[in-house]
Amino acid sequence: MKDSTRNILLVIVIICIVGAIWYLDKGKVNPGGAVGGGVVASSTTAVHSADYAANAKQYPAAKELISPDGYINTGGQPVTISSLLGKKVILLDFWTYSCINCQRTIPYLNAWYQKYKDAGLEIIGIHTPEFDFEKVYANVAAAVDKFGIKYPVVMDSNYYTWNEYNNEYWPEEYLIDVDGLVRENNIGEGNYAETEQTIQKLLAQLDTTLGTTTANIPTGLVNINETINANSPETYFDYQRNTNLGNGTAGVEGVQTFTTPSAIDPDTLYLGGTWNIEDQFAENSEAGDTITFKYDAQDVYFVASSVPGVTITVLRDGVPVTTEAGSDLNAQSQVNIKEPRLYHLITEQTPGTHTLKIIVNGPKLDAYTFTFG
Repeated sequence: MKDSTRNILLVIVIICIVGAIWYLDKGKVNPGGAVGGGVVASSTTAVHSADYAANAKQYPAAKELISPDGYINTGGQPVTISSLLGKKVILLDFWTYSCINCQRTIPYLNAWYQKYKDAGLEIIGIHTPEFDFEKVYANVAAAVDKFGIKYPVVMDSNYYTWNEYNNEYWPEEYLIDVDGLVRENNIGEGNYAETEQTIQKLLAQLDTTLGTTTANIPTGLVNINETINANSPETYFDYQRNTNLGNGTAGVEGVQTFTTPSAIDPDTLYLGGTWNIEDQFAENSEAGDTITFKYDAQDVYFVASSVPGVTITVLRDGVPVTTEAGSDLNAQSQVNIKEPRLYHLITEQTPGTHTLKIIVNGPKLDAYTFTFG
C-alpha cells in the first residue's frame, strides 16, 4: 500500500472516531435506555403558553431523567420528561420506600393522581434509595404495590437524576408546567393545599395552551387529615450517622460491646450487648442484645431487616405493649423482623414521653434507624 493511500485511510479512521465521540457525548445515551442529562429543551414542546417568555425568566427548566435502573407501572416501557412536555403537567416526587415522611406523603399523591390524571396530570415517582436494600427492584415493586401507587415509578439507584436536580431531601416534589418549567418545589411533608392549588392552576394553563376546556379540571382540595406528633429526631445506628449514640464510641466502625446505664437521657440511643457497627446499620451478635431509647412522640417506627429472620420483643416503660401496639406488633408484643422495611412498633393514644426497649431474641438483626410520628 502506498504511503499516500495509507495516510488517507488513517485520516478517515480518525474522523470517524472523533465523530462517534461527538455523537455519543451530544446524545448522552445512558445505560438505562433513555436519553438523559441536562435541561429539557423547550423546543421539544409543540406549543408554548402565552406566559412562556415571562415565566422562562423566572423559573428554571426541568431536567431529564438519567439512566433509570428500572421502571414500575409503565409496562416495562421507558418514561421521559421530554415525551410529556406540551401534553401534561408533571409532578416529580423524589422518595424512598422506608422513609416515613415519604410514606405519609403517598396518600396525597395517590389521591391527586386519581383526581387529576384525566385532566392532564402525570406523576412520576423517582425512587432514590437511602439504603442498599432499597436498590433491589423486587423490594421497590413490592412497596409500590403495598402503598397502592398507580403512577409510574422510576428507579434512580445511582442518584443520577437526584444529582441532576441537586435534590437533598426525601420527599421532595417538583411541579413542571406545559412549557417544561419547574413552577414549584416543595421539600418534605406539608404544603399540600398549596401544591394542589398549583396543580389546578397549571392544569388550567395546559387547557388554555392546548385549546381544550377547563370544565374537566376537578375543584376542591384533598384532605387526608393526618397529624404528626413527634419531638424526637430520626436516629441512625450506622457509624457514619450515629451522633445520638449514648454509650460506646460514636463514629467508629466495627465491633463494640455495650452496657446500658441505669439512667438514660431522652432522644439518645443506647445499645446493650455486642454489636457490629457498619456503614448503614448496626448488627447484633446474640440473643439478649438490647436497644433502649426514650422518645417523645405518638408513633415509633423502626427500619430494620434480618437475613435469617429474628424476633424482637418490644417493651414500653418496662412492660409489654398492649393498647399502644403499632401495626406490626403482635399480641405477644413481638415483631418478626425479616424483609428490609419500616416496622411500626408503637402508636400512643396521645403523644408523650416513654421509654422503648427492644430485646433481640437471636443474632443478626440489622438496625438502620428510628423515625417518629
